[in-house]
Amino acid sequence: MDCQYLPLTTTGQFSNLFLDYISQKEVLQPYYDRFPTLEAFEEQIKNRTFDDSKRRTLVDVLERQYRHIPNKPDFSVLAQPNTFTVTTGHQLNIFTGPLYVLYKWITTINLARKLTETYPEYRFVPIYWMASEDHDFAEINHFTLFGKNYTWETEQRGAVGRMNPQELKTLFDEIPEKLFLFEEAYLKHDTLADAVRWYTNELLGKEGLICLDADDADLKRIFAPIIKDELLNQATGEIVTQTSQQLETLGYKTQITPREINLFYLEDQLRERIVAKTGADGTPKYEVLNTELRFSPEELLALADEHPERFSPNVVLRPVYQEVILPNLAYIGGPSEVPYWLQLKGVFDHFGIPFPLLMPRNFALYVNPASAKKMEKLSVMPEELFWDEVKLRRAYTQRISENSLDLSDEKACLEQCFAEILNKSVKVDKSLEGAVLAEKTRLMHTIDHLEKRLKKTEEKNYETVLNQLMTLKAKLFPNGGIQERTENYLNFQLNDPQFLNKLLSVFDPLEYQMQILKD
Repeated sequence: MDCQYLPLTTTGQFSNLFLDYISQKEVLQPYYDRFPTLEAFEEQIKNRTFDDSKRRTLVDVLERQYRHIPNKPDFSVLAQPNTFTVTTGHQLNIFTGPLYVLYKWITTINLARKLTETYPEYRFVPIYWMASEDHDFAEINHFTLFGKNYTWETEQRGAVGRMNPQELKTLFDEIPEKLFLFEEAYLKHDTLADAVRWYTNELLGKEGLICLDADDADLKRIFAPIIKDELLNQATGEIVTQTSQQLETLGYKTQITPREINLFYLEDQLRERIVAKTGADGTPKYEVLNTELRFSPEELLALADEHPERFSPNVVLRPVYQEVILPNLAYIGGPSEVPYWLQLKGVFDHFGIPFPLLMPRNFALYVNPASAKKMEKLSVMPEELFWDEVKLRRAYTQRISENSLDLSDEKACLEQCFAEILNKSVKVDKSLEGAVLAEKTRLMHTIDHLEKRLKKTEEKNYETVLNQLMTLKAKLFPNGGIQERTENYLNFQLNDPQFLNKLLSVFDPLEYQMQILKD
């Protein structure tokens, strides 16, 4: 597979905060510890200690979660003090969701491989943190296959990882292709988390990827001290708010808004926010929104000890939970995740937890052989395809036209003429200045209008080739969006069974650019 790189700045797809982080802009350095270079991992390892008892708990939990899966990974390596993890996370999108989810997994796998080669005295394990506690079902209930959208409708509520996926049988009846892997996953497992673990292991387990479902009482017990600190002190919301204000003062748009208490109450079919209230008698209490659940501070703290699994961190505390239960060195995230992690450095400092290396995932535009031939025939460059349609049509027309469509020289000539006219006019009568400038403005507008008509007319002369160009862009940028955020990997895997292996062979986890991939 041929690979060409484009700077992310040329694509017009990413926020200034994300791009400035990648370029290591000095003003952002207080919001992380180390920038993710291969050399930075050596220092990260030296500063990352992890308790042996936590390692044993982690291994026990993984053994339990994988107990029904054949060919499961060897988890015992995680019990060793010289083993560390690198982690990515995502929602449990049906049929893997957008293509970039796969990119996150492969980036994480390849990072672990590269670290193993560079630091052979250590072991590195790639982890997929399944966002099983997330309750935003609308984010995960659909996917696109060969241009058609498929949606899972359900009455189930609460944490998506606990939902029964066997309702997806109706979708299999609609999909013309036979997707045996996913039928086995969804129709033979009782929870979505179990189904996702099963098919992810089938896809990438042999590459070392391990799925972790943190919706677990033993793991939450490790996290219980932070749960109780959040309930009692409610410090994290203020910390993140201050950081967000600092970033906004620097001109950046922030991603997340913290709550007073950054925890949900979690049970089957229920995941709702915990809020602090004051009773009629002036005593503090806690409520679970949209329920009748009420607790005194003593009752809720006791519940955190007895049933820590009933507390679910939100976007502010989930990264902290991850770093508490994993011997982790780096988090691999997308262009929205990296910016919100930058809002959280103060929270990690508050709890005395090492901040992981914050790594962008790989970005790619995959061009199949048919589209590659069209690109070559049209002589269009990859970076041009990232432009909006208006800019692309105009620039391409101007490039291939045999006529000059730019009236800049004529405008410059007019500017010179009017400068001379103005000079002569004000010598006669200074009051003529306004009339001369107004006439100049009118004529400039006329030339601008003529230039637009000229370009539009020439576009019509090249209508056939421009239609071919727009068809190519629509193919590579479905619905006007970037490919990896819309297309599902099955669109390519079903036509090329080696698609996953090709991505594994070509992705460089430390190359923070857009990769144009061609067979």
